[in-house]
Amino acid sequence: MGEVYLEFEKPIAELKKKIAEWEELSATSNVDMSAELDMLRNRLNETVSTIFSNLTPWQRVQLARHPERPYTLDYIERIFTDFIELHGDRRFSDDKAVVGGFAKLDGKPVMVIGTQKGRDVKSNMMRNFGWPHPEGYRKALRLMHMADQSGVPVITLIDTPGAFPGIASEERHIGEAIALCMRDMFSFKVPIIAVIIGEGGSGGAIGIGVGNRILIMENAYYSVITPEGCAAILWKDRKFAETAAEALHLTAHDLAKLGIADEIIAEPMGGAHRDMDGAAKALHEALSRHLGELRQLSGKKLQEDRYAKFRAMGQFIEDTPAAETEDVVNE
Repeated sequence: MGEVYLEFEKPIAELKKKIAEWEELSATSNVDMSAELDMLRNRLNETVSTIFSNLTPWQRVQLARHPERPYTLDYIERIFTDFIELHGDRRFSDDKAVVGGFAKLDGKPVMVIGTQKGRDVKSNMMRNFGWPHPEGYRKALRLMHMADQSGVPVITLIDTPGAFPGIASEERHIGEAIALCMRDMFSFKVPIIAVIIGEGGSGGAIGIGVGNRILIMENAYYSVITPEGCAAILWKDRKFAETAAEALHLTAHDLAKLGIADEIIAEPMGGAHRDMDGAAKALHEALSRHLGELRQLSGKKLQEDRYAKFRAMGQFIEDTPAAETEDVVNE
């Protein structure tokens, strides 16, 4: 399968196509076109730099959903060793949209859990397009309890548009499953690092996102609702998704400013899907560094740190109009 280009990447695709054509012409005609090719490659580098240094929130959402973007299992393969996948919630079934198990990071044991999408129609059907059911969260919670009992840190990799909103999810209590995950994650005495690697949608993301550290890939997003869902509610039309993306402040840079994300992990130029190994290397370095810091803390301190972090979110200032203030003073 060839490279997939998003709408705003068309100038890049056109330049790459032209370079390929000229390389083929140079090879078949025995004509030296190195100068022209160097010029085109320089223009390509400049175009990529210009486009990716001025991305809009909606364009970052599109990148977060890119079908060639690295998913949880791609990062596990490149960052961790000795991964042993564990299955099932011991109540209903094994949710393929959530994967997890014991592994080693830099030779030390960890529990890694993440949401997983598919690469084609068949695998996406199996993974439910990355939308977890209640049993997915119950599986994740079961594995986290195992990690806590074993004194092993937990790493969660988040890439989901949200928890599955179907009737089956409601029948099996999706809200309760997410709530229990969040509640118990506050109680664990081991380090927890949550990483948004792609989409971080609604309660489906925060269900496994209660961590001492919240990291986010440069072109990922984290939001209480998808832009399309927000547009459908506020404007009754999903065509306003781009406007909603602006209003939601869902990009990595927005989240860092708001104090929700602790670190933005830089992606290779052009996005993580253009260089999976480079993206994995950057994530590996960040995980090792943060985990090294958190391992120095006691179980009690880790609990307090996690609680304080989330209590500090959502601060606001209530501005009383001047006229009301004068009335109160006069009274």
